Amino acid sequence: MSLPDLMPPGVKAIIFDFDGVVADSEVRANRSLSESLTAIGMPATYEECLRDYYGHNWQETQRLIEARFGRPLPADFRERHRERARARFMEGFDAVPGVAAFLDTLGSLPRAIASSSRAEYIDWALGLFGLGHHFGGHVYSADGWDRGKPHPDIYLAAARGLGIAPAQCLAIEDSPTGAMAALSAGMSVIGFCGAGHILDRAAHGERLRAVGVQRLAFEFQEISLS
Repeated sequence: MSLPDLMPPGVKAIIFDFDGVVADSEVRANRSLSESLTAIGMPATYEECLRDYYGHNWQETQRLIEARFGRPLPADFRERHRERARARFMEGFDAVPGVAAFLDTLGSLPRAIASSSRAEYIDWALGLFGLGHHFGGHVYSADGWDRGKPHPDIYLAAARGLGIAPAQCLAIEDSPTGAMAALSAGMSVIGFCGAGHILDRAAHGERLRAVGVQRLAFEFQEISLS
């Protein structure tokens, strides 16, 4: 299957989610969140973290955690959690298989990142992967925003930054939360099922279809321009 098979007519830009699409990071991120919550007496398994908080920015994640446990997180929780997560990430992690080669096929097609993660982390990871030159200044982070995904704001900001109408943008998203954001922004979406946290790719694809995604890719080779 080639990109023209997946890309609807009139697409003039591609907007990438980051974690689970560019960075193969969700296993480390959710394991460290599970450990951080359990350490403060809010026990949560890796599977529960992936199910309940995956795709959200920190502000929404905190709201969901506090609603679940009925009490606020400690004031220093996020910084302590960052320290734990940094240790896991420094053990070594990489880009999603195939994303570098896919980016190389895009030529001058405009592209951006629209992510729930912190901008500093995205920039660090892009540098680690050697992929920063593909995006230039078009890295958009919803961290610190009151309305993150599944609201469309971050995707609308990325389209505005590129100067491309949302209806002419294609989003590549791995999470149902993110897919809902891109669809709400009026974009076409490819549901990506090729990162390491997705063990049952067919079932994950069905979850993406359930929120309105019509096109799925199970590896980047399926959406190669070559």
